[in-house]
Amino acid sequence: MMLAQGLDEPMQMAILPDLDVIIVERKGDVKFYDAKEKQIKTIAHINVYSGIEDGLLGVAADPDFANNHWVYLYYGLAGERNVSQLTRYDFVDQKLDLNSKKVLLEVPTQRTYCCHSAGYLTFSDGLLYLSTGDNTNAEEIEGHNPTDERPGRQLSDDQGTTANSKDYRGKILRIKPLPDGTYTIPDGNLFPKDGSLGYPEIYVMGCRNPFRVSVDPKTKFVYWGDVGPDTNVPAEEGFLSYDEINQARKPGFFGYPYFLGANEAFPKYDFETKKEGPKQDPSRPINNSPNNTGIKELPPAQPAMIWYGKGESKRWPMVGRGAASAMAGPVYYSELYPNAKYKLPEYYNGKLFIYEWIRKWIMAVTLDKDGNYVSMEPFLPHLKVIAPMDMQIAHDGAIYMLAYGTNWFAKNTDAGLIRVEYSEGNRNPIANIQADNTIGPAPLTVTLSASQSKDYDKGDKLTFDWKVGDRIFSGTNVKHTFDKPGVYNVALTVSDQAGGSGVASAQIKVGNSPPDVVISTNANRSFYWDNVPFDYKVIVKDAEDKTPEQENMKLAFDYLPIGKDFAAALSGTSHGNLRYAATETFYASQDCKSCHTMDSKSIGPALKEISKRYATKNGAADLLSDKIMKGGSGNWGTYPMPPHPNLTTAQSRELAGYILSLTGEKPTLATQGNINLEEHVVQGTEGAYVLAANYTDKGANGIEPLKGSAFVVLKNPLVQLEDFEKGNVSVSIGTKNNGFVTSVPAGNGKFVSFTKIDLNHIKKIKFRIQEEGEGGTLEIRQGSVDGSLLGSIAIAGVKSKDLKREWKELRADIKPTTGQTDIFLVFKNPDKNKILLFYIDWMLFER
Repeated sequence: MMLAQGLDEPMQMAILPDLDVIIVERKGDVKFYDAKEKQIKTIAHINVYSGIEDGLLGVAADPDFANNHWVYLYYGLAGERNVSQLTRYDFVDQKLDLNSKKVLLEVPTQRTYCCHSAGYLTFSDGLLYLSTGDNTNAEEIEGHNPTDERPGRQLSDDQGTTANSKDYRGKILRIKPLPDGTYTIPDGNLFPKDGSLGYPEIYVMGCRNPFRVSVDPKTKFVYWGDVGPDTNVPAEEGFLSYDEINQARKPGFFGYPYFLGANEAFPKYDFETKKEGPKQDPSRPINNSPNNTGIKELPPAQPAMIWYGKGESKRWPMVGRGAASAMAGPVYYSELYPNAKYKLPEYYNGKLFIYEWIRKWIMAVTLDKDGNYVSMEPFLPHLKVIAPMDMQIAHDGAIYMLAYGTNWFAKNTDAGLIRVEYSEGNRNPIANIQADNTIGPAPLTVTLSASQSKDYDKGDKLTFDWKVGDRIFSGTNVKHTFDKPGVYNVALTVSDQAGGSGVASAQIKVGNSPPDVVISTNANRSFYWDNVPFDYKVIVKDAEDKTPEQENMKLAFDYLPIGKDFAAALSGTSHGNLRYAATETFYASQDCKSCHTMDSKSIGPALKEISKRYATKNGAADLLSDKIMKGGSGNWGTYPMPPHPNLTTAQSRELAGYILSLTGEKPTLATQGNINLEEHVVQGTEGAYVLAANYTDKGANGIEPLKGSAFVVLKNPLVQLEDFEKGNVSVSIGTKNNGFVTSVPAGNGKFVSFTKIDLNHIKKIKFRIQEEGEGGTLEIRQGSVDGSLLGSIAIAGVKSKDLKREWKELRADIKPTTGQTDIFLVFKNPDKNKILLFYIDWMLFER
């Protein structure tokens, strides 16, 4: 069950003894989920540096939290000092006392290059474990590992961080916090307590981005997922770009940046000569980098327990393929939950849970008595957690998970706190009806399928029984023709052999066809150019209406700033104008609808009545926004309006604007005309023009009126390359070092693609290019990487030592095409030994 949703980049949670939960968000908010009240609220904001991947990253409750109420946080400190801090705060009366801050440890960092901050906190036997990322340039590795020893390139050398025994980064640290806010070094860390060989806090070194850490409560083995690099070094499974699940049975060095996987070694790469040298011996790795301040002879490299690359894995085929971010969860022991209501079955005793942030799976890993890998299997495959970020088991046996959500670096509606409860016994099947058509004219032939129905009890045999109108059918799939108009009920019952059953229902409406709405234009359908007219003509066809009624046609045209929800806007809202279409969706997600309806009085007044009253007042938006935030009573009756303190001022203003927009008739456009595209210039903000056309028919044969829609979205013709739809490239993230320009490194044989691009009236495409690299050809192809060649540019390479980091603007002539198409930008050089060709910032479609 989703306990809370709509979080803004949740990073870690701390489950408290009473099952309340503290959640930290990367930009600095600390959230508190009240298990009794079933509500979530913001209890503090930490002033953090949240650039690159940094921010408020970790939270843990003290093992004796019930008595001392201590909470530990790890975050990038805001301001000019480039450090991250491990801190402790008092948590009293559901509040974090910011004045109680005690700093246990500071980790010096660099903020010039991206990436890898890690930052997970966990306790075991009173010892606090903290994971730290390598904090090294991940952008300019030229297909190899980041070991650039050239002068001035120390921020691109992992030998100065993760392989450095006197640096806290790329490590798992282990300390024993003390009541006074300091700590001691426990016995058994990697280096002596006197610091002679390395920092004594280090338990594990040689990590790249040890993002999620857990400690086996019985064996004390430490597990973590290490997010791997993107290289072109050949390896056992494709390239040496593995993500890893690691197991530390004792302190040690885990290989990076010299080894990955089963200690497969990187060749020594000379970034000056571009030549590869010998590989290191994992039994005696040597760190001779000038950037190393610690010991030169490192401990023997330890192999990963599980590792997999971007392609299909031969060893672990269930992990899938594609981008990856491996994470390690808890090890489960049933005896630790003797009276827990939701404890897992004995089957999972001793199993390690691992999960994938990008591939969105959870696996239960079976280990033998010595902790060796035996097998893995999917766990809760039906859960569909969007980007699982944290996984912990509460004392009542329930599994808690954080979902990061769909979009990166953003607040997501599908980001939230999830609780999973296990209950024993036969589980009922879940019925699911799929229909290829649910509405249309008579006769209407419909294919019904139960193939998406599920039963989570392995081995159950399912039977499928259908009732379609007054007919009875059996089987997974049913095809039926409805000869006469009417509304027909369809019911599906799915049964298992143990007597469990699940039911689903649907309706098939026969006798009316949805209108077909088309917007035709001679202009480009993808992009706008300032002050260039856009012509349009709306064509409606409806089988039952024959001649469409003009009054049933609604056209709206608006310029929507970036950040508005285009999907909601295009759904054809029926109450507000296009400007507030996305806000109507947001309104529907709030509690307002429980007291207010659109047209008639409920507990509170109708929204349209509110709109009419406030529309005549000066400062109406401010007045209504303030009322939404603070609540009140007496204006409309005796029932009080509750306050909404969780809304931001911007959100309440947006809701107020939406309500005020409901007053009066909304103007509609003619079905044919020309619009001058000037609003982008007037507003001076980035956005898109949207032309939406809706037609509602008159209904037919007892079937209610149906609506058909069409829309055109015109976007800025300047497109950032990192916004590609598909591709096999990495993204060079904008940092201080490169002038904060986020770009795409064009690797030899790589590509990016953009879907449904209209090239009508497009004569040229201009690219902003930096020639650092070997040089090559940028090809613009239609439909695929091998599709028709629409245009190309030859780009000369520039060697790094001659580079002035200048950006050039180059143009490619484009062959004319018809209709919208997918375009592929393909980067080539006939010399396969030439890896990085150039960088691309953006492209501009020109008329």
